[in-house]
Order: sequence, then C-alpha cells, then structure tokens
Amino acid sequence: MSVEHLPSSAAPEQVAEALARDGCVIVDRLVASEVTTRVLAEMQPYLEKTARGPDDFSGNFTRRTGALIARSPTARDLIQHDLVLGTVDRVLADAKNYQLHLTQVIAIGPGETAQVIHRDQWAFDFFPFPTGFEVQCNAIWAATDFTEENGATRVIPGSHKLQDKLRFRREDTVAAEMAAGSVMFYTGALYHGGGDNRSDEVRAGLNITYVRAWLRQEENQYLSVPAAIAKTLPEKLLRLMGYARGAYALGYIDDLRDPIAAVRPDLADRGLGAQESSLPDRSVATNAPQPLEKKEGK
Repeated sequence: MSVEHLPSSAAPEQVAEALARDGCVIVDRLVASEVTTRVLAEMQPYLEKTARGPDDFSGNFTRRTGALIARSPTARDLIQHDLVLGTVDRVLADAKNYQLHLTQVIAIGPGETAQVIHRDQWAFDFFPFPTGFEVQCNAIWAATDFTEENGATRVIPGSHKLQDKLRFRREDTVAAEMAAGSVMFYTGALYHGGGDNRSDEVRAGLNITYVRAWLRQEENQYLSVPAAIAKTLPEKLLRLMGYARGAYALGYIDDLRDPIAAVRPDLADRGLGAQESSLPDRSVATNAPQPLEKKEGK
C-alpha cells in the first residue's frame, strides 16, 4: 500500500483519475519550495499567536491558523493554481458550482501524537453521503518536507470506497511523504489523519480544500477576509470564496442580486439566469434551469 506520485507536469485528468481510483495522490514539487516558505513567512506572525489545539483531535502540540487569503498574498496563487482547480473541476464535475471550504496552515509540533483516522466530510454533521458521491476535494501543500518521522499525513489509499464510520489504527495507514512544494490531493471520503511527530522540527502543511457550493463552508470566508481586502481581489478568487450562487436561486442577496455585488458591484451578473461563476466549465447553460414542458390549461 502506497500513495501514487505524479510529476509536476501531470494533467488534471491524470490527477482526477488517480483520485477516483485511490482517493489520494501526490504531485511532486508542483511549485518551488521557496513559494511555500514564503507563505509560512507571511503567516508566521499569526501562527505565533495561535493557541495549540484543545484536544487530541485538534492536536495538543499543533497550531491551526486560517484566513490565508487575508493574511498571505502568496497563498492566493496556490488557491487558484491551474492544476488544482482543473482537478477539482473534474472531481466535482456534476456540481453546479464549488467553493473554498477552508484555508489553513497546520503546524504539527514535536511530541504530537497521531490524529484519529477520520473522513473530512464528517464535518457535515456526520451525514451519510452515498459511497462514490464526493462532496469535497482537498489539497494539502507541503510547506516543509513531510516525512514519516515528522508527522506526514497518514492515509489509507482506496478507503474512499469503504463504508462510513469505520475505525482504523495507525498501523492501517501509510505516511504520505513528500518534499516541500509538493501537494497531496485527497477526497473528503478518504480515511486519513495527521501523523505523530517524533522529530525535533515542526511539520507545516497548507490545507486548502474545496466543496460543493450548496454545503456550508468550514471556514467562513466572508468573515475571515475583511470586506476592505475582498474589494481588492480578482473576480475568480472572489467567486471561489463564495461570492457566487451555489446553484440556481441558491445564495443570492436581497432582490435576487449576484452575491459579488456586496463587494464588487461592477462584476455583478444580472438576474438568476446569468453566468454564476468564473470557475472552469461553469457555463450559463449548466446553471440555468431547464424550461418546463408546457401543460394544457396553463
């Protein structure tokens, strides 16, 4: 049992195919390590102020610091990376739209124990989504090298096809080792958990995940990113943050207005039939309702 590694030249179709088969895949050195190092540097003042987790699941020696869009300009490029969005667009191909679920630096400190093996989609109140119906696609970037010793994420390849609410031990998993600048994709149904850190260094990852737009975000992007900053961001990123309808007539503001009008009125679409998003392949046709068949007497 091992995690497949693909080169940085991999196409979204290859990544999505591996995810369909195994539920996880690593793309090696997709960006230079200097890029993830820069994100950590931009986030460092906030990491230092973040308290360690309050329990074993969050991590007694782990810091989880969010709001990457507001705090790290460099992270915005990772969030919009072509390979990442191309992959998410294929994994969630049957969704009308998708959005950011959370952005977070996960810094696992020395002495941390292994996290309980779980599915990220359990965040939705443990709703039993049908097997094979993926609701989210995750990308965890290695900001530092991920090794067996320093707490690399532990995964069970193929477990996204298993039944829900199973229990696993650390011995059932494999460490997703990868170099800084690499990224591991995995689905919300994959059983996984943070590794135990037996080294004297911090293992830092950039957890950026995407979810079907009709589900609630784990990190509230509207509040995590102040309006003053949101007004300066490009349309593509704003749409990803959730300033877009989740589906036809889902998520508009007041008089059926496009949500993006709240921060960028100049970008607003007109009416519910207008294009919902700048995400790949999200066209007017897929977002607009189909006309009803005409009935006699109506």
